[in-house]
Amino acid sequence: MLRTQLQRKIPSYKVLGLFALLLVALLALFPSPSLVAPASDSTGFIFTLLSNSAGNPWFIIAVALLCLLPLIYKKDKKACLILWAQFALILVLSFAAKSFMKHITEVPRPYTHELAALELVDSAPAFYQLTSEQKEDVIEEAKDNVSEWRIRHWEGETNYSLPSGHTIFVAVCIVFWGGFLLRNKGYIPVALLLSWGLGVAISRIWLGMHWPSDLMASTFCAALLYLLVPEPTEQK
Repeated sequence: MLRTQLQRKIPSYKVLGLFALLLVALLALFPSPSLVAPASDSTGFIFTLLSNSAGNPWFIIAVALLCLLPLIYKKDKKACLILWAQFALILVLSFAAKSFMKHITEVPRPYTHELAALELVDSAPAFYQLTSEQKEDVIEEAKDNVSEWRIRHWEGETNYSLPSGHTIFVAVCIVFWGGFLLRNKGYIPVALLLSWGLGVAISRIWLGMHWPSDLMASTFCAALLYLLVPEPTEQK
C-alpha cells in the first residue's frame, strides 16, 4: 500500500525535482543583486507582480486557476472533489509549517542586513527587537537609498526569513498540480507552471526578502509535506 502510494507520487516529484534543478541553476547564474542599486520601473513592476501572485491576498487567484485544471481535463465530479480536498490539505500543512519554522529559526531577512549596513540599525537581529512602529520608521529612513519597489515589500513583511512562504506555496502548487499535469500529458501547462514558480522564487531574492537557502529549504519542505498527503485515487 505504502509502496503504491509512493510510486504514484513519482510524476509529482519529477516535476518538483526539475523545479529545484532549474532554481539552483538560476541562483548560480544570477547572484543576489545589490539592494541599494537603482531599479527600473519595469523591473520593479515585473518582480512585484510575480511576488504578489503568490502572496496574500492574491495567491487565491492562483489557487482558483489551478483548481480549474480537473475541469479543463474533463475529470468527473468525484475526481475533482478528491483533488481539491488533497490540494486544500497540502495548502493548510504548508501554511502551518511556514509559520512554525519562522518561529523556531529566526533567520533575519536579507534587507535587515542592508539596513545595518546603512547604519539604520545596530545589526540585523537588532531590527527584530524593535516595535512595529520603530521598524516602519527605520525602513522609511532607507527610502533615500533603496528603490521604492523594494521598500514596499520591506514595509509589508517584517517577520523572519526562513522559510519563504511564497516559495513553499509555489512548490506545493508545482508538486501537486505539476504531477497531475504530467500524468495527463499537459507538458505546456507544466512548463508554464514551472516558469511561474521560478519567477516567484527569483523575485523574492531581487526584493531582498529571502536568501537562496530559504528558497531551497522551502522546496524541500514542500517535498516532505507532499509525502503526508494521500495520493488521489484518480490518476488519469
